Amino acid sequence: MSTVADAEWFTNHTTGAPAQLRRQVVAYLEATPAGLLSDRLAAAGNAALHTATAAGRTRAAAIDLLAADALITLALLATAERSPATLAAAAAELRQRAAVAA
Repeated sequence: MSTVADAEWFTNHTTGAPAQLRRQVVAYLEATPAGLLSDRLAAAGNAALHTATAAGRTRAAAIDLLAADALITLALLATAERSPATLAAAAAELRQRAAVAA
């Protein structure tokens, strides 16, 4: 995590998630460069989605697809909390990136 506040926010919003899913989400998040948490979550979500789509229709793709969903949801939540006025634009950008990844 970039900051203590980011780590706390992430922990607060992922407590109770299945352990394997949380580990996968953390791995993708830790692989992203430092920066604004919402941007890191979005980038990690896109990476997970890319990995899931590259794996095709296999069981192995399932955890990456679930991680992508979780990360993108968290990115939107972080954006909504930080800057609600930019949420629509952020969601549109994420949707466009997801279309490219797929």
